[in-house]
Amino acid sequence: MGSPPGAGKSCRDLGVGASGGWRCGVSLPGQWGVLSKSCRIGQRQIVADQDLIGTPWGDDELDLIVADHFAMLEAQLARRPIVKAHHRKLLMEQVLRTNRSIEFKHMNISAVLERLGHPTISGYKAKHHYQDALVDAVGRYLAVRPTVLELIPQSAAGEFAEPPSLFETAPPPRGGDPVPHSGPLERLVRQFDPVARDHRNRVLGKAGEEAVFFAERRRLQDAGRADLARKVRWVAQEDGDGAGYDIASFAVSGAERLVEVKTTNGGQKTPFFLTRNEEALSRERPDAFRLLRVYDFARSPGLFRLRPPLSEQAVMETETWRVGFG
Repeated sequence: MGSPPGAGKSCRDLGVGASGGWRCGVSLPGQWGVLSKSCRIGQRQIVADQDLIGTPWGDDELDLIVADHFAMLEAQLARRPIVKAHHRKLLMEQVLRTNRSIEFKHMNISAVLERLGHPTISGYKAKHHYQDALVDAVGRYLAVRPTVLELIPQSAAGEFAEPPSLFETAPPPRGGDPVPHSGPLERLVRQFDPVARDHRNRVLGKAGEEAVFFAERRRLQDAGRADLARKVRWVAQEDGDGAGYDIASFAVSGAERLVEVKTTNGGQKTPFFLTRNEEALSRERPDAFRLLRVYDFARSPGLFRLRPPLSEQAVMETETWRVGFG
């Protein structure tokens, strides 16, 4: 089915109010707001949305909604107010889709970004089962704007200044029912690998360690162990990497805690790298080693704790090999 005249154009493009031009009207009945959209030439009326309901989105439409999604996400991460309903209304003028269709497509984009280890827009919960064409549209957007994924957290004002609080949750369950992923999505994830991206992002890693450093001190102070709180050390910052952990802390009892911090801007289930040294320490010192996974750092930081044996709580796969000759 071909697109109706004017599809993909805004009301401004169509010359609203101009003599002899297009006149666009919007009706607003129903639970979902705009349920039909019409354009008129003379006495001829085209109900565009009724023709498009149930049809796949075209590349031009997908490019528009992906760009709008990233614009809203950028505003959210910058703590600027956004009104999603206003964005949907403006987008409806260009793609001639229903409010409900646009809202659902934004949730599909959230699902793609979730797999890429990227923050998502609050209120647009990830919905899977989307067109491969949507994955391609996200890929086109990122191909010319790859740095969009390289989020730099707002660092604390000065070393050891108070960073955002971390909300502690239970770890995600190991295994479960994985959502099937298409070939195009898997290729996109390999191209913009969230695990490698987080591993390269030194600023993100340092900000996560700093947040955990203060969280550990607060935990001990709140438990009445100010004496131990004063002894917590940010080992990676003071002594450098290589110890196999980042923070030297304590249990409330005074027992030693060797805390390795892994930080991502993605969600709870975003994978991460564990070095050979860190994995070995988790086996050598299972009583003391703790892995703290900090997630959703750019939006609403949370964390969960893993204790050895790590393989009983997470799926561990060999990523690289060390090759030698004896």
